[in-house]
Amino acid sequence: MPVSDALNKEEEQLYTLHGMWCTSCALAVEGSLKRLEGVHEVSVHYPSAALCISGTPAAVQLPTLAPKVKRLGYRLTELEPVADAHGRLEEESRYLTLRLMVGSLFGMWTMLASLLIYAGALPSERIELVVAWVSGAFSLPVVLFAGVPFYRAGWRTLLAKRPGMDVLVSLGVIGAVMVSVWLLWRGSAEVYFDTAVMLIVLLLVGRLVETLCRHRGLKALDALALPNDDITVWQNERWGSVPVDEVMKGTRVELAPGELIALDGILEDSGWIDTASLTGESLPRHFYAGQKVYAGCRYLGTTPLVMQVSAGVGKRRLDQLCDEMRRYQAKKGELQKLADRFAAWLSPLALVLAMLTLPVALLFGLGWEEAFVRALSVLVVACPCAVGLAVPLASLAGSGQAMQQGVALRDPAALEILAHIRSVALDKTGTLTTGSHSVLYWQAREGIDKHTLQRKLSAAVAGSEHPLAQALARWSNRQDNHHPEKCLQVNDTPGEGRRVQLNSGEWLIVGSASWLTNQQVVLPDQEEDTTLAFASQVMVSDGTGWLATLYLADQPVEDAEKSMKYLLHEGCVVAMISGDRQGAVSWLGEQIGLAREACYAQRSPEAKARLLQGLPSPTLYVGDGLNDTLSLAAADVGIAPLSASEAAREGASAQLMTPGIGGVVKLLSIAKRTRRIMVQNLLFSALYNTLALGLVVLMAIPPLVAVLAMAASSLTVTLNAARLAWAEPDENT
Repeated sequence: MPVSDALNKEEEQLYTLHGMWCTSCALAVEGSLKRLEGVHEVSVHYPSAALCISGTPAAVQLPTLAPKVKRLGYRLTELEPVADAHGRLEEESRYLTLRLMVGSLFGMWTMLASLLIYAGALPSERIELVVAWVSGAFSLPVVLFAGVPFYRAGWRTLLAKRPGMDVLVSLGVIGAVMVSVWLLWRGSAEVYFDTAVMLIVLLLVGRLVETLCRHRGLKALDALALPNDDITVWQNERWGSVPVDEVMKGTRVELAPGELIALDGILEDSGWIDTASLTGESLPRHFYAGQKVYAGCRYLGTTPLVMQVSAGVGKRRLDQLCDEMRRYQAKKGELQKLADRFAAWLSPLALVLAMLTLPVALLFGLGWEEAFVRALSVLVVACPCAVGLAVPLASLAGSGQAMQQGVALRDPAALEILAHIRSVALDKTGTLTTGSHSVLYWQAREGIDKHTLQRKLSAAVAGSEHPLAQALARWSNRQDNHHPEKCLQVNDTPGEGRRVQLNSGEWLIVGSASWLTNQQVVLPDQEEDTTLAFASQVMVSDGTGWLATLYLADQPVEDAEKSMKYLLHEGCVVAMISGDRQGAVSWLGEQIGLAREACYAQRSPEAKARLLQGLPSPTLYVGDGLNDTLSLAAADVGIAPLSASEAAREGASAQLMTPGIGGVVKLLSIAKRTRRIMVQNLLFSALYNTLALGLVVLMAIPPLVAVLAMAASSLTVTLNAARLAWAEPDENT
């Protein structure tokens, strides 16, 4: 590769940023790293502590970035495992709890002393002055210990030349203490130690609630985690148990009957595997030696099965899905970027207003004490906590709610687009259909009733792995057989059919029409039924000749019709785009309630993408195969069903973790609620900060009232997002 091409190549990396205290810290790191040469885009997601950076390979490597981040007072590491993220949040919770306990304990006495002074409950001014000094003494542990994280974060954001909320908090606390000490020195008991204490304590409460919400949002990823149990491996010429996270690629492991497979691997022998968790197949599949199985499946054999590990913990398919979710979490949607821009200019504006308030108040004839108090109120009321939390907490809550509803959202920013989707296009096979055929119609030789046919077929197809044979077995076994037939001999011709000898000595042949013709079976002349032209045809013959013809079709998923009704009722343009034959596509469309003109058949992958781009945008596409990857990329949002191929999953913004397409409807409903919460939070926080700044400049607002208003705005935003996270599932979707 030419040197110029190597330099221009863009690379994306994801890291964990330690030491952040609030969204201002995230903005400070973003602003600092964006100024580096070779860096194209930086996004720091405070709720998940993730940093996503893209640029030239040399510029985005950890050894290059870590020293620069360290100079700001933070620490950059490789992306931490989910278990470590839980541990980090638990440590943060303990850290906050300790400071909150100290702040509450000593702050309570500070507030009590201040209330006695405000209420005029003390007998003399001398005692009031003594109580004011006591109030200041009790505030010292709060100011010097509980408030340290705010001062540290404020200093770091100043170093990054991106002053944020913590600068305002720090200046507010320091200003309240300095004004109070100056008043005490003058002999006045009208002190503001209670303002400094309340500012710190209430913000610590908000931080703790926020951390608990982040913890809950992170637990959404636990749905992708597997038990960290010991597994049986071959080492030192014998079988032994070792922890699953110590097993390396290439190790031979033994699967016990009924065991949940903990690692990706390649089978050394054949066996039955339940792949429902990853493919959505209702029936177990028979895997042969050399085939790959994934962690999360379950072995259903009766004897132990040996597998060679192809991917250990951290490299498994489920781990990759988890990492992709976290990668996209670090990227911001338009609402989050808007919130960041608002918060970025709000803090400097508040500092300027505070500095202007003091001389302006003096010019209007106010005393030094009242002028300082007015400037102090401006600093306190302008803290943009709510703005910084408005979108990320709602996004995290929405992602967690989606995971609880069985949708792994790899790109939380897609929630903003999903909230106003206008067109929904879906693939047919494997997406709207189960992949499991059923008998639609049958006809038999004169004198053969349904019961007789089912009894013979039940024995003839027993044990076959062919999907059509399994469908015939299910149809045949619906009726009670008091005298079931049994097979004495079976001769299979893969992909064509089988010859079986029943215990009565009778021979049956089951297979395609062409194969039965090759077996010298004379088939009756039948008029072509165009209504069944799309269906799969299976012929059956016995010693007399042709016995029966059965027509089978891939059935729609259970929730397809209900989901289509919901989408159409919501005003979406809904289309089914398939590469299958027109007859099969039209029949399925009729079954699920789609008009014939909304069903597009025999479309190549390129034609699918072009058709999708012609639909009203924003568009949503749901597809599972290699032929759907182009459409998933062309759509504004792509969703892969449970049974999707690796390529489809990689190209999708979300993956359904349950069979069917009901998860699409649930995700759209969650997206609308999430965006509603985002807009509510953003509008409320922006309105609060704008009005509060205007009011505090125009009229005297006590600092304590400003503290309570600022804390209330942050708690309102946090609790509004928590309302989404704790909402009960909508039974109507």
